[in-house]
Amino acid sequence: MTERTAEQHVFQAEVQQLLYLMIHSLYSNKEIFLRELISNASDAADKLRFESTTQPELLAGDAELKVEVDVDAEQRLLTIRDNGIGMSHDELIENLGTIARSGTKKYLESLSGDAAKDSNLIGQFGVGFYSAFIVADKVSVASKRAGSEEAWCWESEGTGSYTLEPCEKAGRGTEIRLHIREGEDEFLERYRLQHIIKTYSDHISLPVRLQKDKSDENEGGGYEIVNKGTALWARPKSEIQEEEYNELFRTLAWDGGEALGWAHNKVEGKLEYTSLLFIPSKAPFDLYDRDSRRGLKLYVRRVFIMDDAEKLLPNYLRFVRGVIDSNDLPLNVSRELLQSNRVIEQIKSAAIKRVLGLIEGFAKNEPEKFQTVLKEFGPVLKEGVVEDPANKEQILKILRFKTTKHQEGEVGSVSLEDYVQRMPAGQEAIYYLTAETLRAAQSSPHLELFKAKDVEVLLLTDRVDEWMVNSIPEFMDKPLKSVARGDIKLDSIIADPAAEAEKERVASSFKETCERIAKALEGKVKEVKISDRLTDSAACLVAPEHAMSRHLERLLAQAGEKMPGSEPILEINPKHPLLQRLKDTLVEESFADLSLLAYEQAVLAEGGQLEEPAAFVARVNRLAFSG
Repeated sequence: MTERTAEQHVFQAEVQQLLYLMIHSLYSNKEIFLRELISNASDAADKLRFESTTQPELLAGDAELKVEVDVDAEQRLLTIRDNGIGMSHDELIENLGTIARSGTKKYLESLSGDAAKDSNLIGQFGVGFYSAFIVADKVSVASKRAGSEEAWCWESEGTGSYTLEPCEKAGRGTEIRLHIREGEDEFLERYRLQHIIKTYSDHISLPVRLQKDKSDENEGGGYEIVNKGTALWARPKSEIQEEEYNELFRTLAWDGGEALGWAHNKVEGKLEYTSLLFIPSKAPFDLYDRDSRRGLKLYVRRVFIMDDAEKLLPNYLRFVRGVIDSNDLPLNVSRELLQSNRVIEQIKSAAIKRVLGLIEGFAKNEPEKFQTVLKEFGPVLKEGVVEDPANKEQILKILRFKTTKHQEGEVGSVSLEDYVQRMPAGQEAIYYLTAETLRAAQSSPHLELFKAKDVEVLLLTDRVDEWMVNSIPEFMDKPLKSVARGDIKLDSIIADPAAEAEKERVASSFKETCERIAKALEGKVKEVKISDRLTDSAACLVAPEHAMSRHLERLLAQAGEKMPGSEPILEINPKHPLLQRLKDTLVEESFADLSLLAYEQAVLAEGGQLEEPAAFVARVNRLAFSG
């Protein structure tokens, strides 16, 4: 090998920030560093298995894949060694010098100094290696890539830089030496290490061997296997303890908590595969980051193929974590092949049914868990109404909604089925209102008649709701109708011939006023008409029957989408003092001011923005002090 000197490299800025937090934060669960390093070693073995399917020579001479843990209390050294794929010069820089993964800044922002919380987040964005610096003041890594003759040594004290230089190493794989800092002596005790490995790495599918106590004559040196070495999902469910499931979940999800529930199934017949799917109890903070990696771990005949196989579940179930181990897929399956593979489609279809069935089980038997699902993942599940027509009805039965009869503190207690079953006789539609917030919805003038007549309305306040509701023309043969769009007729529920006659009389007397207001607001509104839905407010804006809703127009504008909006209908309340004053005003300038005031009040009431706030203030002052 050509003589080469040690290279000095500076860490990426985000790595430096991360290392500072690792070294200076007091973690309540420091032992997770060993879980992370053993997990990385297991991944390296999985990758070697995969590459050896096409290059069997990579396994030559050392086919038994394993992880070894050595401890030297006198030298204060803890060593984790594997004979997996290893890393080249460039891979060491890429994997240990940078964090090349989207969402890293969010991850760093999430490290708050709260010990319990922060220790649970380690590894969330593939930064598990750096957890070594929680207990070590220097870390040395020697690695040789399978198939290469070159070995490289990486070393850092966790400050702003690291060195990289050629070194001697007998076989492929990676050896990590941790120089345990003063005060962390527990991680130099063999029985403590044995306990940590059993707790966190029992399911690892290759043997994790711990060095025997050299001072014990009965031990005689050498290594003993600490973990069971069997993939947990391959074992019979009757033999698996709840805590074992949760430990696997923590490894898969990089989550320190417990799973809300899981579905573990072995399928035999035309297809043979095992699935183990977990629903977390907390949403990952990158749930709405569309660039984040997501999906299930895919194995083929116990051989690891890929992380984050997103084609195994639809995007709206991206919060689910788990494993699929198939006997039917080829070992060389790629992400491209997954997109059009019949086996994958069948596995995916069954996985969807199992996850939705698990949530339905919560709804029937475990209401607290079901409320957690709604709170953490409700908006994401709503995406499935649009994205997954085959399971649309099942998703709609799972979802719960706030309504005008919503109780403070509830996540959402009414299903569409509940709503339909308690509709009064004569109600022909499911009524809903979309708004930015629950408070904005509850105070909307569009609800006034419905509240007065005790007609329940769904209040939809998630950003996805506009998209979702447009894909539900009806439910249980009842059409869905927005209370902020088109004509609203409640005659069949609250028929009152006398009131109808009075309405016609008022409409006739206000006909000229409506025409004058429409002229004053030309270019702003399509038409002006007497409202059926207002009881207290002066006016409200309504989208024409088949036009885009006002709320959706605002959402698109906030997202920077310039859409040609339709002119709304201005509905007026003839009983309101402002409209009475308008009717009696003959001076055109004053009439124009009052018409604009009614319009701008309606814009503000629906959560919109005025085009000229200063002109609005001047207009209000002019009208207020003119008598």
